[in-house]
Amino acid sequence: MRTTYMAKPAEVERKWHIIDAEGKTLGRLASEAAAIIRGKHKPSFTPHVDGGDFVIVINAEKIVLTGKKLDNKKYYRHSLHPGGLKVTVAKDLLNTKPERVIESAVFGMLPKTRMGEKMKLRLKAYAGTEHPHAAQKPEVYELRG
Repeated sequence: MRTTYMAKPAEVERKWHIIDAEGKTLGRLASEAAAIIRGKHKPSFTPHVDGGDFVIVINAEKIVLTGKKLDNKKYYRHSLHPGGLKVTVAKDLLNTKPERVIESAVFGMLPKTRMGEKMKLRLKAYAGTEHPHAAQKPEVYELRG
């Protein structure tokens, strides 16, 4: 009789992947980054074990939004004070904090659980080509499609 392999937290081996966002569509990049962070690209994927890898996204300022999303897509945040809702359009957010656009898209694709909160820490987004993770020896990840 065969049994299904279940990964154990102690057996997880994490790698670092680097994705260049230049000229890439936001949603397609975010879905692949979320899959890597969850560990779905590994044959040892187990839903209840956090077995994903680290993802570094560079050139966040050069991400592409299709259609009228640049003018119509809105990002909301709240100061937790009465009347503290802040609304930012995608164009303004890309000019000021382009990392937040990628983080928002990827975080929306991760589980909304305690495990998902830990997964969020494995995404590192940077506006330019420079990043402080050279010591981790990240491998370049080519997006499918």
